[in-house]
Amino acid sequence: MNKIILIITAFCMVIVKGQVAIGKGNVVNTSVSLEFASTENRGLVLPYVEDTSGISQNGTLIYDTGDHKVKYLKSGVWFDLSVDTTGTADLSIQTSKTEKTGAKVSIGSPTSTAGILVLEDSNKAMILPKVASPYLNVINPAAGMMVYDTTARQLAIYNGSVWSFWKP
Repeated sequence: MNKIILIITAFCMVIVKGQVAIGKGNVVNTSVSLEFASTENRGLVLPYVEDTSGISQNGTLIYDTGDHKVKYLKSGVWFDLSVDTTGTADLSIQTSKTEKTGAKVSIGSPTSTAGILVLEDSNKAMILPKVASPYLNVINPAAGMMVYDTTARQLAIYNGSVWSFWKP
């Protein structure tokens, strides 16, 4: 019986399309690759990166531990989303670990070899966790956290010390 369940599960994983809901039952929009529940005051924490020299994929988002800033790669140049220079992060949880360079999750049609979490669809997007006034409601934010502030209607980035806000 266990073998049958395992085979059915494996088969279903092969035919499942690339849409993922986290903290909720399903994705509500067909244009979304990754969607988070908005019922919790939680955010998406970016990977802590100590050396950016090997990263070349435009659109990559990271928390740079060298200067404690959230950054994204645009046209081969790192763009600072933190603005404030007072960021901090406790790296003790990762410094004792060995990186698994082949570890990766791909949502959509896998084509890329870069990144830990890669959203591969060319016609779908990620919806960030939605939090009203995150500077008030996220009790213990982690460095590198990103949310969509539903009150101010803007992107909120936490660098380990202060929030930075971005409007389109």
